[in-house]
Amino acid sequence: MKRSVKWGFGLLGTALLAGGLYVFGVFVPGTDAKMNPVLPHAPYPVSANAKALHEQLYVADLHADNLLWRRDSAKRQTRGHVDLPRLRDGGVEFQIFSAVTKSPRGLNFDDNASDAPDDIALLAKAQLWPIRTWNSIYERAAYQAQRLQKIESKPKNRLVIVRKASDLQQPEGVLAGLLLTEGAHPLEGKIENISRLYDEGYRAMGLQHFFDNALGGSMHGHSKGGLTEFGREAVLEMRRQGIIIDVAHSSEQVVRDVLALTPDPIFISHGGTIAHCPKTANRNLPDDVLQQIAKRGGIIGIGYFNGVICDISPKGIASAIIDAVELLGSNAVALGSDFDGTVTVSLDTSELAAITHELLRQGMDEPTIRRVMGENAKAFFAANLPQD
Repeated sequence: MKRSVKWGFGLLGTALLAGGLYVFGVFVPGTDAKMNPVLPHAPYPVSANAKALHEQLYVADLHADNLLWRRDSAKRQTRGHVDLPRLRDGGVEFQIFSAVTKSPRGLNFDDNASDAPDDIALLAKAQLWPIRTWNSIYERAAYQAQRLQKIESKPKNRLVIVRKASDLQQPEGVLAGLLLTEGAHPLEGKIENISRLYDEGYRAMGLQHFFDNALGGSMHGHSKGGLTEFGREAVLEMRRQGIIIDVAHSSEQVVRDVLALTPDPIFISHGGTIAHCPKTANRNLPDDVLQQIAKRGGIIGIGYFNGVICDISPKGIASAIIDAVELLGSNAVALGSDFDGTVTVSLDTSELAAITHELLRQGMDEPTIRRVMGENAKAFFAANLPQD
C-alpha cells in the first residue's frame, strides 16, 4: 500500500512537472508570440539620408506593454516587439513602459463589462507571477514596476527609470524608461494607492482601459460617462504628486471633465486621429478634443495598429503622423506604438528607421521629423515631471 501511494505521488509529480514544462515552455511563449506578431516582410527601404538622419535623432515611444509578458526584456528575444537590445537597434533613448493590470474577456472597442472575467488574472497565474498578484490589481502594477526596477539595478543593462525631469538627461547608450499604468484601476478605489504607486516609480497614469472603473467611463465601457467624484479626487491628487495623466482609453466625457478640472497638460500615449482614419471613431477621440489637448500643451502618441490608423505599414504610420501634425501642430505629435499590447504590427522597435525614411519620402522637413520622433516627448515630460 505504501509503495502504491509512493508511486502515485511520483506519477502525480511527473504529471505536474510535465504540465508545468508545457505551460512555461510552450503555452505561455506561444500565446505571447501569437498575440504580439510582426507581419512577415522583406527589409524595409531606408535611404542613406534617412539612415544618417535617424542616427542623429532623439527617439522616444510613449507606450509599450512588454512588462506584461514572461520574457527577459534585458535580453534580445525572438518574439514580441520590445527588449533593450532592439530598442537600442532602433535608436530609442526614451521608452514609456505601460503596466496592463486587467483585461475583460471578449475585449472589444465598443462595449466591455467591468465585471467580465479578467484575462490578466489568468495570465498572471499562467506566468507564475507572485501569488499576491493573482487577486490584486494593485499588486500587478507593483510587480511590473519591480520587474523594471530589477533591470535597472544591474548596471550592465544601462537603464534608468525616470522619476524626475532631470532623469531624462542620460549619457549616450543609457535608456530612460518611464512607468505608466494602463488605467487607474490599480488604485482599487483607494486614494492612498496613488502614493504607493508613486513610490514604486510610476510617474504617469492612464485613467481607464477597456472598461469603466471607479474613476469614470471608458471609451469602450458601458456608461461612456464622465469622471466620478472619486475620479475627480484622484485626478487632483495625481497632479498634486506630479503624476501625468494619460487619457488614451478614457471616454470623451472623462477627457472633457479632466480638461475642465485642471489646467495642466495631459497626453494620449497611443492613439490616432479620426480625421486621418474615420473608421477609428470607436477608438480615437474626436478631433476637437485632440485639438484642446494640443492647445493645452499636451501630446498625442500615434499608434502602429489597426484600431487607430488605417494602414499599419511604415508608409501608413508616416501618413498618420503627417496628418496629425496638420491637425494638431508639429509640437503636439509623438510616437505611441502600443508594442507588445496584443497588437499586430508591421515592424518591431528595431526597425524605426523605416518610419524616418517614410516621413522624409512623404515630404516632412527634418526639424519636424526630429520633433515627432522624440523631441516633443522629451520636452513634454521635462516640463511636467517633478523637477527635484
